[in-house]
Amino acid sequence: MIKKVLIANRGEIAVRIIRACREMGIETVAVYSEADKEALHTQLADEAICIGPAPSSESYLNMEQIISATIVSGADAIHPGFGFLSENTKFAELCEKCNIIFIGPDSKVISRLGNKSEARNTMENAGVPIIPGSREAIYDAAKGKEVAREIGYPVIVKAALGGGGKGMRVAENEAAFDMAFRTAQKETKAAFGDDTMYIEHFVQHPKHIEFQIMADKYGNVVHLGERDCSVQRNHQKMIEESPCAVISDELRRRMGEAAVKAAKAAHYENAGTIEFLLEKSGNFYFMEMNTRIQVEHPVTEWVTGIDLIKEQIRIADGQQLSFTQEDVKLTGHAIECRINAENPEKNFRPCPGTITDMYLPGGKGVRIDSAIYSGYTVPPYYDNMLAKLIVFAKNRTEAIRKMQSALGEVIIEGIDTNVDYQYDILHDPKYQAGDFDIEFIAEREAKNRQD
Repeated sequence: MIKKVLIANRGEIAVRIIRACREMGIETVAVYSEADKEALHTQLADEAICIGPAPSSESYLNMEQIISATIVSGADAIHPGFGFLSENTKFAELCEKCNIIFIGPDSKVISRLGNKSEARNTMENAGVPIIPGSREAIYDAAKGKEVAREIGYPVIVKAALGGGGKGMRVAENEAAFDMAFRTAQKETKAAFGDDTMYIEHFVQHPKHIEFQIMADKYGNVVHLGERDCSVQRNHQKMIEESPCAVISDELRRRMGEAAVKAAKAAHYENAGTIEFLLEKSGNFYFMEMNTRIQVEHPVTEWVTGIDLIKEQIRIADGQQLSFTQEDVKLTGHAIECRINAENPEKNFRPCPGTITDMYLPGGKGVRIDSAIYSGYTVPPYYDNMLAKLIVFAKNRTEAIRKMQSALGEVIIEGIDTNVDYQYDILHDPKYQAGDFDIEFIAEREAKNRQD
């Protein structure tokens, strides 16, 4: 039995994991950088250990320090949350070598799915629909151009290893390819220390749909429905919801079956997310698989009634899934808004600083996942997400109205946030009609500039 979990993360996800562990009777160990000494997660955990200076490279990405903290504290397991080391093959291997339970898939699976080219090939061999693209790694523009001609323009050049929207460029035609390739490869090298690229056909105006899956050590794989993550800026998600407004029961069944097939092909264990691009025609294509819990997992928890963090811990502890596919019923509608410390009027410039006063909404069907408090100083070293505001209602119309009301109640003084920006999106007729895709924010901003 897992009796003590070290959380190798910070912020709201660390707080979320601590709360789940408490409810399960499991002790928790927080790790923190010098900049996070007064952070909420360090105060809520049973123990807290400093692992280094403020820069994440010297603290939250310092594998040796985290492993040492785990051993010193006597923790049985590590929960990596999302970001930082959550999809790092080497870190998962270190846990395995040190007989520490890694709450996630094993290192070989992370490695296989973390390489986008290999993941594509795995899915294609399993019969999961994929976007036409390169089967081998591409290292130079000349070879890439040959592949692009075969695939057909427009194409997108992507980092084979990486994520977060970095190392990605679209080439509308052959004349634009060389610049797109060089720019994407340069960014990839700087961000991930690797210049391996791959190329695929660029699907225009799709929705970004992801399916949550859970898989145990006994071959049981279940999907928990979809999340529509199409409201995003520069490939960074802003608003997520479940279920998707335009997916029929039949399409959900087909996409869910593909997601389960993908997880089984990868011999997957624990929580994972299969990401698809969905065309208006109803055709969908595998994009990638995230081998961790997602930022937007609360919307799935609300429409299914299943606690994904607790389920992750149970699976890592060797237990079978506590539910079957037949048990999963999507009820109602949930929406999540990511509240960030940034100024949308100044090109979303990050805004660290001290929160001088704050009020966050509550009430029936309103959930806040956050680690901020009045007097808390938001450090400049990490992701600028402050909180996740999640609402639940019996249908999408009521959920939108509830989110509008909740956003209108948020008060965060002392720093800039994107609350007003989110509020405006929730009042956009296209959003309200469900008539949006991954180009929604870009087109909206272009229109606002013209006006």
